[in-house]
Amino acid sequence: MRKILIALVTSLLLAQGSFAADGILKPGHPERYIVKQGDTLWDISSMFLSEAWRWPEIWQVNPDIANPHLIYPGDEILLRYVNGEPQLSVARGDEGRTVKLTPTVSRDVKMSPKIRSEPLTSSISAIPLDAIANLLKGGRVVGPNTLDQAPHILAGKSERLIFGAGDEFYARGDWPAGASVYGIFRPGEVYIDPETEEVLGYEAQEIGVATILQRDGDVVTMSLTSIKEEVRIGDRLLPTEERRVESMFYPAAPAKSIEGVVMTVLGQSTMVGKNHAVAINRGNASGLSVGNVLAIYKKGATVRDEVAREQVRLPAERVGLLMVFRVFDKMSYGLILQTEEPIRVGDLLRNP
Repeated sequence: MRKILIALVTSLLLAQGSFAADGILKPGHPERYIVKQGDTLWDISSMFLSEAWRWPEIWQVNPDIANPHLIYPGDEILLRYVNGEPQLSVARGDEGRTVKLTPTVSRDVKMSPKIRSEPLTSSISAIPLDAIANLLKGGRVVGPNTLDQAPHILAGKSERLIFGAGDEFYARGDWPAGASVYGIFRPGEVYIDPETEEVLGYEAQEIGVATILQRDGDVVTMSLTSIKEEVRIGDRLLPTEERRVESMFYPAAPAKSIEGVVMTVLGQSTMVGKNHAVAINRGNASGLSVGNVLAIYKKGATVRDEVAREQVRLPAERVGLLMVFRVFDKMSYGLILQTEEPIRVGDLLRNP
């Protein structure tokens, strides 16, 4: 009888694990997948999971791999079950490792070879980084007077009005101590919260980078080291930021309850789809962090209830997901990673 009870309890536990697996795993999911060049972690997770952003919940950390979250072309993603619960793990392929001899010092001070495994190729990205590269590396959201009070380009050495890479020019302004490398900026969009009409920030578009060659009071001579577009007299200069550029994102739900809206579609469009960037009206002050995932909802239509003789707003419907990739104080940039229809300014954002 005792054996029967143990068997019954075990089967119930396994059944519960199966139900849990059914909730997170996508119907028709593969059991294994070989990573290919051009894949993203989000794409691969979408093959296995109903909600791709939940991959950290079932990722099995392999102690033999330095960073199992770094996935390389040729690696094999495996789906296994441990105590009835699904787990994703990685088996390194040939392109994800190499053999290198590393000298080590033993107790008798003799050198002995040691084999260390290192990647031969670059790891795949978590999300399509090419869609947000410019927003990750350049551009800022600043205060109302930041650019107006920043140093400006005064004149070119060759009396040009437009400058290219390698050109030298003069700039004038109040220069902070210690900075020698400056980004060159122009005013961009003014971000206004559509719900409160509060100004959340001013976009500063980075168009180039310059280095100080010589100082003479408030006038400095600079060399233009790189450009994204033509630099002109009157453009503003700000010291380059010492900011880590994120290349690996770990998706997670926000720690706090978030309710916001899509404030602006980046790129001069009114509606966008997958792999497009948007600005949203929530940031650090609301508890958002890089990697946070938000669900996108369409506002329900307003209809007339003929029985009650009044207007009624229908429930909002979930249509997609975005991941926050850059956070400012009162706003953030997000990348749309999943959508069932075009996303528009004013669409609602909530915890996933």
